Amino acid sequence: MQTVRLGRTNAVVSAAGLGCGGHSRLGMGGGASAEEASRVVSAAIDLGITFIDTARLYGTEEAVGLGVKGRRDQVFISTKASPTGGAPGRDGELITPAALTESLEGSLKRLGTDHVDLFNLHGVMLAQYDACVATLLPELKRQQAAGKIRHIGITEAFGVDTRHQMLARAVPEAQFDVVMVGFNLLNPSARRTVFPAAQAKDIGTLIMFAVRRALSDPVVLRETVAKLLDRGEVAAGAVDPQDPLGFLRGHPEIASELEAAYLFCRHEPGAHVVLTGTGSVEHLKANIAAINAPPLPQEVSARLEAIFGAVDSVSGN
Repeated sequence: MQTVRLGRTNAVVSAAGLGCGGHSRLGMGGGASAEEASRVVSAAIDLGITFIDTARLYGTEEAVGLGVKGRRDQVFISTKASPTGGAPGRDGELITPAALTESLEGSLKRLGTDHVDLFNLHGVMLAQYDACVATLLPELKRQQAAGKIRHIGITEAFGVDTRHQMLARAVPEAQFDVVMVGFNLLNPSARRTVFPAAQAKDIGTLIMFAVRRALSDPVVLRETVAKLLDRGEVAAGAVDPQDPLGFLRGHPEIASELEAAYLFCRHEPGAHVVLTGTGSVEHLKANIAAINAPPLPQEVSARLEAIFGAVDSVSGN
């Protein structure tokens, strides 16, 4: 397993991180129990994953707690709380500092630990950022001083904030040790708006949305590219609208489109941990192998940039 230094946290963690949210939620999205899902967590640690990302709203903290039982010192655990208490990326009144601490305490109990390595404000929108910094960040710093949080982070709501407006504000201010950013080969805009500033401030980055529906479902991919062509974000003639990523499949150095999608993120300057989520251990093994593979050939990276380099309006979902 390849490892990375997670910015100014100075933690050295696996380049592949186990994402416990998304559609799968460790298989719980398909009906798996917390105990069944915990076996994916345990298998991930066996495979060399040391970074695990969950959240109260995912409903997978209990599964993570079961999976890391007796192995807590082997993993870096990240969890989150929405600033409104509801779904991330939604408008609404911010929760109180007391409610934030209550969320943290609940997470610690479900995870079976006395501290988390990273606690994030989850899915913060630009309009909420100032209030989060003014009212919630001081409470997180109090909990950090108490030893219940090692590092403090913030995550964007990439599904609705595809241009990274919140992180474009947050990263230069460097109030947070780690940020979670949406980045994939269909929307590489973070390489302009997030990564350079994160590198300058030595902020750790967690990459979400490396693979989403448009990169795993050919129909969704064609529909997404058609919209980008209509908007002029992808130039007419730059891509085959019926098989937009066909050139990846035929390349002798690329095992699959999914491998290319993970490698696109893994070797981006300023990108640290690439999150991958699944309820299948075999699928997890394949994703880890993709993340650990050699970089994309230079001509492939150049072609992807030529096609999708100007895109900032889609998330891949």
